[in-house]
Formats: sequence, structure tokens, C-alpha cells
Amino acid sequence: MSVYVGNLSYEVTEESLNAVFAEYGSVKRIQLPTDRETGRLRGFGFVEMGTDAEETAAIDALNGAEWMGRDLKVNKAKPREERGSFGGNRGGYGGSRNRY
Repeated sequence: MSVYVGNLSYEVTEESLNAVFAEYGSVKRIQLPTDRETGRLRGFGFVEMGTDAEETAAIDALNGAEWMGRDLKVNKAKPREERGSFGGNRGGYGGSRNRY
């Protein structure tokens, strides 16, 4: 049971997000992805709730709500899509370049 939370402030912390979602039930886990190069938050996160009912209550209450100066986008998280390695059939060398 995971909830996607988009349009987050870059100042958000796991603790502050936990406090908001805890009003709607038990929070099992929070993930706030960061940019690999800069280490800066990417502006979205995932919250894992204890039950489907808690998840639904949080989505209903928080989707579109203003928090930290931003309108949140909250919905059920979609399963992560598998990505191919290096964009398909390139052989790992950046495609078919003519070397002559």
C-alpha cells in the first residue's frame, strides 16, 4: 500500500511528511528520492500506509491540499515500470555510429 505525493516543497523532510500522513493512519515508510548528481530532493515522494482504508483517507483529504506553499498531488502509487538497460538494443556503446 503506497501513496504517491507530488509537488512537494524541496524543504520537506521525512519527519514533516510523516506528521501530515499520520493524521490518517499508521505510516510504515516514507521515501523521498533525491537527484543523483545534486543530492537535492526531486519534489515527490512515496508514503506507505498500514491499510487500504488509511491510504484512501489520506488521498481523499490531501490531494489538492495546500501544504508548505504548494498544492499537493496525492494518489495511489503505480507499480514501477521496468526499464531496459541503456535504452534497448544499442549494445552499450551508444548506438550504431559509423566510425569511418
